[in-house]
Amino acid sequence: MRILVLVSGSGTNLQALIDAEKNGRFASTGGSGRIAAVLSGRAGVYALERARAAGIPALTEEPDRGLPKEERRRELSDRILRVAREQNAGLLVLAGFLSILEGDIISGYAGRIINLHPSLLPKYGGEGMYGGRVHRAVLAAGEKESGCTVHIVDSGADTGPVLLQRKVPVLEGDTPETLAERIRPEEHIAIVDAVAAMIPRLTKTIR
Repeated sequence: MRILVLVSGSGTNLQALIDAEKNGRFASTGGSGRIAAVLSGRAGVYALERARAAGIPALTEEPDRGLPKEERRRELSDRILRVAREQNAGLLVLAGFLSILEGDIISGYAGRIINLHPSLLPKYGGEGMYGGRVHRAVLAAGEKESGCTVHIVDSGADTGPVLLQRKVPVLEGDTPETLAERIRPEEHIAIVDAVAAMIPRLTKTIR
């Protein structure tokens, strides 16, 4: 199972995936997987350096800011679909990827795209809800717990079936930064667990 990881930032979740593959986590009797390439929606992010350091092809596909928003999303999604097919990817993993995918990639990779979101969906998901915005909303609502979710990507924004969640308490005096720091290790566990679960499932489907 060839895996294409999509990133937009520093790549701590990517590093968790790279380390998991190195440690044999994605090899089992039900199938095996490896990261075939890493694709960033932003040039120069540290995630690309992590990929290169691990000997993984590091690619960049930035949104065309000269296009209207809706057209820009579709055009970028189509380019990513081409890359996924060129890489013969069986699974797409959105690990901190900030662009919303739409169009043919959703149908072409139905059930084979997963996304990591920094809240307990369906709470605090949807368009415009990412990173610090999510954590600020959680604190503003007075929630007692938060966490992260890995879900299947569908045609909505953070609306696909949930694969797994990991929870953390929201503590008195928390800031968006401290809450994010508490959730981050759980994200690393969640994304690795989700990929490890998807590999045998998809391998069986392909067979």
